[in-house]
Amino acid sequence: MNASPTPLTIDPLVQDLDGETARLRAAGPIARIDLLGVPAWTVTSHTVARRLLTDSRLVKDINQWGLFTSGAVTHAWPLIGMIDVPPSMFTVDGAEHRRLRTKIAQALTARRVEELRPVIERFTARLLDEMAEQEQKAPGTPVDLKPVFAAPLPMAVVCSLMGVPESEIPRQMRLWKAFFSLLTPQDERLAVMAEIHGIFLETVREKTAAPGDDLTSALILADQGGAPMSEQEVAGSLQAMIGAGHETTISLIHSAVRGLLTHPEQLAMVLDGRVTWGAVIEEALRWDPPVSHLLMRFATEDIVVAEADGFVIEKGEGVVMSYRAIGRDLDTFGADADTFDITRADAGRHLAFGHGPHICPGAALSRLEAAIALPALFARFPRMRLAVPSEELRKSPVLTQNDLEALPMVLGA
Repeated sequence: MNASPTPLTIDPLVQDLDGETARLRAAGPIARIDLLGVPAWTVTSHTVARRLLTDSRLVKDINQWGLFTSGAVTHAWPLIGMIDVPPSMFTVDGAEHRRLRTKIAQALTARRVEELRPVIERFTARLLDEMAEQEQKAPGTPVDLKPVFAAPLPMAVVCSLMGVPESEIPRQMRLWKAFFSLLTPQDERLAVMAEIHGIFLETVREKTAAPGDDLTSALILADQGGAPMSEQEVAGSLQAMIGAGHETTISLIHSAVRGLLTHPEQLAMVLDGRVTWGAVIEEALRWDPPVSHLLMRFATEDIVVAEADGFVIEKGEGVVMSYRAIGRDLDTFGADADTFDITRADAGRHLAFGHGPHICPGAALSRLEAAIALPALFARFPRMRLAVPSEELRKSPVLTQNDLEALPMVLGA
C-alpha cells in the first residue's frame, strides 16, 4: 500500500496552469490528484511516463477501473465522455488495438498526409486573405486569432481528409467546442456526444454506399491485418481522430505564436533562417503541449514503479499522464525547462503526441499543418503582435486540452 497524500486538485477552469504544473512537478514522479471529485494518480516524470506508456498492464478499458465498475463514477461525471467512448484504436489494447491500428496505418499513409499539403495551403491562404480584408476595413483593430485562423484551419483539413463536406465545418466546430468545455451542462454534453456519433455513423453509411478518395472510405475498405472494421469502429475512429486532431493543432499554433511573439529575438532567428520552423514546432510541443492531462489508463494488476522508490499503482486504479509537467521535467530538459527556447537541442524528446503503442497516428499531419500555417501567417503579417500582455491570456475551461480562450492580435502597424 502507498501512503495516501493529500490530492492535488486539478482546476477545471485552468486559472493558473503554470502554478499547477509546478505543483505537480514538485509532488514527485507520481502524484495523487483530484479530477472533479474523482481520485486518480498522475505521472509527471518523463522517464516514468515513457516506461508506463509501454506497460501492457496499463490499459484503456474502462471496465478495468474500480471506481467505474463499483458505481462510484457514473455517466454524470463531466469527464466520462473522454474515457467511455465508442470503440476505436484509442480505447482498446493488445491484439485488438494492433488490428485497428493496422487499419489506420493502412488508410492514413504518409502519401495521403503529403497529398493534403495543397489542401492545407489553400485553406491557409483563404483564411489569411479574409484576415487581411478585415485588417483593411478596420486597421489596428485587435483580431482574435483563434476563430479566424487557428481553429478553422485544422477543422477544415481534417474534414477534407475524412471526406466530410465544408458545409459541415461550422457545426463540427460548435459541437466539439461544447463537448470539451467544462462549462457545458452534463446533460447537454451527453446530447452533443450522441449527435457527434450519429453524424459519423451516417458518414460511414454514405461512404459505404459510395466510396471516395478519403480516409473514411479507406478505413471501410481496409482488408489487411484481421477482420474488417465494423461500422461502429470506423465511426468511433473518425470521431476520436477529429476530436483529437483539430484540438491539438489549434493548441500547437497558439503555443508557437505566443512563444515567438513573447521572444522577439527568437522570432528574428526563425525569420532570417538561423533556426527552422521545425525546431519552433518541436519546442512549442514541449513547452506548452496541446494536452495538459490525458485521461485515463487503468491498472489490470499491481504495478511497482521502481523509478518512484517502489511506488505501487494498485489494480483497478486510474492513471493520468500530465504531459505539460512531463514536457517541463527538470531532470530531462534541465533547469530552464520552463523557458521557451527554439535552440534547445533536445526539444524533440517531448512526449506531446504520446509514446508507445498508442502514440498519436495524426502527429505527422499536425506537424505539417503547423509547418505550413506558421510561416505563412508571419509572412503575411510581419508586424503582428499580441493585443494584450501575455500574462493576461486565459486558458479555455478545459481540464484536459491546453488551449487558449482567445488569442487577441494586432495584425498591422
